[in-house]
Amino acid sequence: MKKTLIALAVLAAAGAASAQSSVTLFGVVDATLAIGQGDGGDKTHLTNSGYNSSRLGFRGTEDLGGGMSASFWLEAGLNNDDGQGAATSATNQPVPAFNAVTGANAPVRSGTQGLTFNRRSTVSLAGGWGELRLGRDYTPQFWNLTVFDPFGTNGVGTTATLNNTNASNDPVTVRASNSIGYFLPGNLGGFYGQAQYYMGENVNGPATEDDGSGMAARLGYASGPFNVAIAIAKTNFASGDFNTWNIGGQWDFGVAKLMGHYNSIKFDGATPALAVDGKGWLIGGLIPVGAGEIRLSYSTFKADFVTATLNHPEVQKYAIGYVHNLSKRTALYATFAHLSNDGGVAQALNGAVGAANASSTGYDFGIRHSF
Repeated sequence: MKKTLIALAVLAAAGAASAQSSVTLFGVVDATLAIGQGDGGDKTHLTNSGYNSSRLGFRGTEDLGGGMSASFWLEAGLNNDDGQGAATSATNQPVPAFNAVTGANAPVRSGTQGLTFNRRSTVSLAGGWGELRLGRDYTPQFWNLTVFDPFGTNGVGTTATLNNTNASNDPVTVRASNSIGYFLPGNLGGFYGQAQYYMGENVNGPATEDDGSGMAARLGYASGPFNVAIAIAKTNFASGDFNTWNIGGQWDFGVAKLMGHYNSIKFDGATPALAVDGKGWLIGGLIPVGAGEIRLSYSTFKADFVTATLNHPEVQKYAIGYVHNLSKRTALYATFAHLSNDGGVAQALNGAVGAANASSTGYDFGIRHSF
């Protein structure tokens, strides 16, 4: 009888512990047949993440009592077409060029990229006051670009305000390492927001001590069919600072969702010749059709600078796609996109080779399974 009581007590304690904490394995495997056509050459290849980003993750939450909780989130990007993991950025700065003499900054050989938690690696403490989150995470300025893009910044239909080659790109446009973030609580009558500070973690003293460091914030309001948000960010570099601001919104009409965003990124170069002022916008929508959804968008991005080969470069893209849900976790999809270049740009879609001021087309056909 005594042994039975002890066994029951152990089971009760284990049940209480499991009720207070949980760990979840999750992921997405998305394979894409991508076709790119450009004036300089075409390309057909099997890739990934044409609809949702492929990933493998672990997350868990512990109930601390009194409305408090602690949690972790480890999420790794996967290149499931060849089995490699996705690379990460440790200091929010571009990796210097390979030095063949000293061997410094040696590139990773194809097929040797290990699994890194490049998508997110955070630990959090949350309560009625909000959430404090530490680690590698999405930046506030990226949320408006992906949330208010019908293609979710994935695949050939990705907004041109993010995928552009005609302006300098902030290394933390999407994610920042070494970040300290705060999120507002979810009981503010529809208002939401976050603030983030991230560090390049350089040695103090040199002019580059602040490279890769910066701060950003986002504030939004969502109520019923309406959702709008604005974000600002600044990332520091000795060669010049990146200043970004964007705004996005969505209205759900029931029969369709209309969405759009505007994005401005300015690089204050150390000299006028290095300065870049880029602006772009998107308008698009999602139209439910039976077990699927039609996706539409038009986006453009233009930079205000002049070089020997570029004169106020501009790209314009329109895209249309369809997603058919076979179940809640499995979907088939197809996307078509057309890109036009101007001002000397030679951007091309899906790995094709472009030519200055020429156009390019791209196709995605794929299957996505989540778990």
